[in-house]
Amino acid sequence: MKSSILIIYTGGTIGMKNDAETGALVPFDFSAIYDEFPSLKRLNVDIDVLTMDPVIDSSNVTPANWAALAELIRDNYARYDGFVVLHGTDTMSYTASAMSFMLENLAKPVVFTGSQIPIGVLRTDGRENLITAIEIAGAHIGGRPEVPEVSLYFQNRLFRANRTTKRSAEALSAFRSYNYPPLAEVGVNIAYNLPAILHPTEVSPQLRIATRLADGIEVVKLFPGLGENILRAMLSAPGLRAVVLETFGAGNAPTNEWFIRVLKEAIGRGIIILNITQCGGGKVSMELYETGLRLQEIGVLCGHDMTTEAAVTKLMYVLGLDLPDDRTRALLRRPLRGEFTA
Repeated sequence: MKSSILIIYTGGTIGMKNDAETGALVPFDFSAIYDEFPSLKRLNVDIDVLTMDPVIDSSNVTPANWAALAELIRDNYARYDGFVVLHGTDTMSYTASAMSFMLENLAKPVVFTGSQIPIGVLRTDGRENLITAIEIAGAHIGGRPEVPEVSLYFQNRLFRANRTTKRSAEALSAFRSYNYPPLAEVGVNIAYNLPAILHPTEVSPQLRIATRLADGIEVVKLFPGLGENILRAMLSAPGLRAVVLETFGAGNAPTNEWFIRVLKEAIGRGIIILNITQCGGGKVSMELYETGLRLQEIGVLCGHDMTTEAAVTKLMYVLGLDLPDDRTRALLRRPLRGEFTA
C-alpha cells in the first residue's frame, strides 16, 4: 500500500532554479515535481504539494508563521501518512524545534529539509535531500511509521529536530546534532537507529496543536567583560518573561556578587532563567563547580544539553500554556519531546 505524503514548501534556497533564458534564480514549481524528478515515481508514495502563501525568507520567520504551519499540518493530518517541510536553512532548527512542541500528540513523520544550493542548479544538494526526506516520511514497518516524530534530514543524516543546530553557512553537511545520535544514516540503504526514535504515547486521528506561543524571551550569552549595567538593563526589559542564559563550559558563570544579585533580583520578579552551555557538545551540570552551584541556589533552572533553538522554543511553548508557576517550572525541568537527556 502506498503512503500519501504532503510536501509543504515554506520558502528557502531549495525552492529556486535558474531561468533558462536569463540565468537568474526564479521560484521552482513544486507542483511539477514528477516532471522535474521522474525517479520519484519509483518510490512507493503518492505526493501532493502545498505552497504556503506567502513564501518567506527563513530569516524573516516568526511565531505567527509557525502557528500557520502547525495549523496546516493539523488540517491535513487525517489525509496524509507523513509530511515533508521544505524550509530555508538559516532558521530551520528553530522552526523544526517549535513544531516538535506545538504538534502535541504527533504520531506521524514530519521531516524538515532544505538545501545549501538551489534545487534548479546542476550540483544541488536539494535533490537528494528532498527525495530521501520523502522516502523517510513514507517509511513504515509493521503498519506503523518508522519515524513518528519531527525530524530534520540533511546530507545523509536524519536528526531529531529539537537536537539540531546549523553549524555551517557553506558546508553541505550544514546541520549537527551534537548531543544526540542520528535517527538514521543514509548510504546504500537507510539504516534506522530504532532505539533513538521517539514513539508516541497516544495515537489519535486528530492532531492537537498549541499555537499560542509566549513572547518576552531573551537569549543572554555570557562573555568576559559583561558589565553589571548592561546585564541589569537586559534583565529589566519591559515584558521580559524568560531568559536563556548561555554559560561557560558545564554551566558555569562568574561568582561576582553583583552578577549573582542581578540574576536573583530578576528571578524574584518572576523571570525564568534557563541555563544552557555555549559549547556545541556537552551539557550543563550545575552541581560540578561552585560557579554553577551558586546559580542553582538562586533558582536558575538547568537546561542540561538543550540547544539554544530548543530552549527558546520550549520556553515559548510552555509559557504559552499559561500554567501556574510551579507547573511551568516542572515542565521545564523534564524532557517533553526528547529535547534533552536528563
